[in-house]
Amino acid sequence: MPVPPTGPSRVAALDVARGLAILGTLATNIWIFSHPGGFLGYLIDPLAGTVDEVSRLVQALLMAAANGKFLGLLMLLFGIGLAVQHASARRRGRPWPRSYGVRAGVLFLDGLVNYLLIIEFDVLMGYALTGMVVAWLVTTSERVQRVAALLCAAAHVAAIGALTAVLVVVPAGDPARAVSRPNPYADGTWWELVLLRVDAVVLFRAEPVLILGLGVAVFLTGRFLWEAGLFAPEGGRWRRRLMVLGLGAALPLDLGLNVLGGQAGAFLARYTTAPVVATGLLAFVAHLGVRRAGRRPSWAARRLAEVGRTALSCYLLQNLVASALFYGWGAGLAVGASSYRLPVTVLGWLVVCAAVLSFAHLWLRRFPRGPLEEITARVTGARRVPEAAPAGG
Repeated sequence: MPVPPTGPSRVAALDVARGLAILGTLATNIWIFSHPGGFLGYLIDPLAGTVDEVSRLVQALLMAAANGKFLGLLMLLFGIGLAVQHASARRRGRPWPRSYGVRAGVLFLDGLVNYLLIIEFDVLMGYALTGMVVAWLVTTSERVQRVAALLCAAAHVAAIGALTAVLVVVPAGDPARAVSRPNPYADGTWWELVLLRVDAVVLFRAEPVLILGLGVAVFLTGRFLWEAGLFAPEGGRWRRRLMVLGLGAALPLDLGLNVLGGQAGAFLARYTTAPVVATGLLAFVAHLGVRRAGRRPSWAARRLAEVGRTALSCYLLQNLVASALFYGWGAGLAVGASSYRLPVTVLGWLVVCAAVLSFAHLWLRRFPRGPLEEITARVTGARRVPEAAPAGG
């Protein structure tokens, strides 16, 4: 296996992939923000508020393009980041996984703040807990890790298959109930939404529990790919195979499940085929990074890399800006412009992306890290900018 870089220089393609994952996550979540019934309504009828059939088809395609892919990409990047931190801890003689536990604890607190004060579909808390499990697993042998990854993946697929069967058998929710009255997302204050998240914590925190097995498998997959040299010039065979598997084979199946399979198909795709597509997407970014090594990055690559370097700060910022645009305590576009949900949602995504890209660019002109990244570094004692920090780390 080719040896991944261990020096102090950053791997530019990782920053680009991280930035892409952050903005791609917004491409998934923006449809939740713009739903007239908020997250609760989205669970019943994701297409509510879109009236004509052409708009519904376009919206379904846009939602399918993002559904689960960037969740999987973030998991892969967290696994890579954990592998880099493990190698760094070994070089410096720092205790492991205890040293990672501090970072995971800070990430969990970040997620808790994000969940309570901003959005109810936060991913950071789940990633922090999954990271602790994987941090222990990387101290075991390669064989144990591979067996653990396969067992977790198999258990996850079995559970998702069973839940998908239930969704097929159980009648879908009544679309008329997708916008409840009173509607806390349109009529409630910011504080009332905080209380809603406290009251409905079991429902809103179900996904992190549901995907724990997937997270362990994908985190370990990210580590395996990093150590196999996915981002190294010698890793061309890995990149080609993953692009064929993820983008050539899994992507058409994933889109078909999303568009033609209804809510059950979208659920199945999000948690089974989408992570496979994410591996192809990561391989594609790595391929572009290797091809352009030594050349000046494009404008788009530089902007995505800036978001990647401030990933945690940008993740919370985009959630806050999108909430202010669509929820009732802000501009209230989710209900006020519900008759034009498709164009308003796309425009909202572009506005939030512009805000996040601008923030990352302007901040990094003066500081080496994002604000939340700097707090994490001070708490964990990471004084220098790491060569490949995990997303949000």
